[in-house]
Amino acid sequence: MIGGTDMKVLMFGWEFPPKILGGLAVASYGITKGLSLQGDVETTFCLPKPTGEEEKFLKIIGMNQVPIVWRDVDYDYLKYRLPNYVTPEEYYGFRDHIYADFSYMHVNDLGCMEFAGGYPQNLHDEINNYSIIAGVVARSREFDIIHAHDWLTYPAGVHAKMVSGKPLCIHVHATDFDRSRGQVNPTVYSIEKNGMDHADCIMCVSELTRQTVINHYHQDPRKCVAMHNAVYPLSPELDAIPRVEHPKEKVVTFLGRITMQKGPEYFVEAAALVLKRTKNIRFVFAGSGDMYEAMVNLAAERGIADRFHFPGFQRGKQVYEAYKNSDVFVMPSVSEPFGIAPLEAMQCGTPSIISKQSGCGEILSNVIKVDYWDINAMADAIYSICTNPALFKYLQEEGKKEVDGITWEKVGLRHRAIYDELIRNNNK
Repeated sequence: MIGGTDMKVLMFGWEFPPKILGGLAVASYGITKGLSLQGDVETTFCLPKPTGEEEKFLKIIGMNQVPIVWRDVDYDYLKYRLPNYVTPEEYYGFRDHIYADFSYMHVNDLGCMEFAGGYPQNLHDEINNYSIIAGVVARSREFDIIHAHDWLTYPAGVHAKMVSGKPLCIHVHATDFDRSRGQVNPTVYSIEKNGMDHADCIMCVSELTRQTVINHYHQDPRKCVAMHNAVYPLSPELDAIPRVEHPKEKVVTFLGRITMQKGPEYFVEAAALVLKRTKNIRFVFAGSGDMYEAMVNLAAERGIADRFHFPGFQRGKQVYEAYKNSDVFVMPSVSEPFGIAPLEAMQCGTPSIISKQSGCGEILSNVIKVDYWDINAMADAIYSICTNPALFKYLQEEGKKEVDGITWEKVGLRHRAIYDELIRNNNK
């Protein structure tokens, strides 16, 4: 511990439950919760636009409530205008640390910037605005270490480091190489690389991602660590969802964004091969994304549309109902830095098939792993689990046991040890 006090982490993120747009929110929650279980770590989490419904085990700062232009506002007006998680005192504290003339920026009556939240058309403007505001936050808070999640908040992390001289840890949940199948966006790449160049430690969600960071972003291997994700034990409510047995027709599910990165076309092609052998299997394609229409058309072209269901984007409890209504879960990702979905499926007692190009495969052994492009192997695996009750039962029981041991508390312990080392080195 630092001088007998708690460790204070200033964390920059873009998503946090209850507003879940993708895996980033789930991982941000897990990491901060795992840190809170260490007992002496205090995390301040900055978000563009909180809902006010976030859990209270950490301090949330809404970047849309931090002034960057001085406005003469009185206490009572602030009490009326600010949401319940920001006090007028905090507002004044931030206002005292405005560090430049931003009066040319588009601000509201409190001198604050509005955020759309999520991933709007003007995303790059929002990222830039967020990093400007990070300068006010970093000047007005006390902290020992900075942690920035994903490229959206790297500029904010770098700014906070410049202001404070504190060590910067960045978290790579995915790189643009994963998202684009190699067709990298140069602007995004340069933001990612700049964040990595300035970081004292780069936490990567898998060894797969770590190698991408070392080889494609030319980073020092000594500052890159693989930090695998974990899962939360199922809440009583989710645990109580009954598993659905399918004696006649088995159900095989894909659940995720229907985008290039997730390899959806391989799922359809493998399904077509399986359906040549048996008609007693239905395929569920849950999710939304820019390849949705193309996948509906592909299923029709292959003459298997009657065996396919497209329920659309699933959220919250629906996700777990989908897992528990499945006999097999398939994640055929072309490039998956980690991939939390198979762990969630296994928690629900659903055997999983994952691509060998998935980071979670580094820590899972009770799954079937195939190359994403090998539709014959994928079809064989689907067919085997659906037609061999002993294999189904083995993967179900052993998979659940394995995943129950992969906890965020253990991940929090590793974060804590890395923070300690970074702070020690910084104080030398």
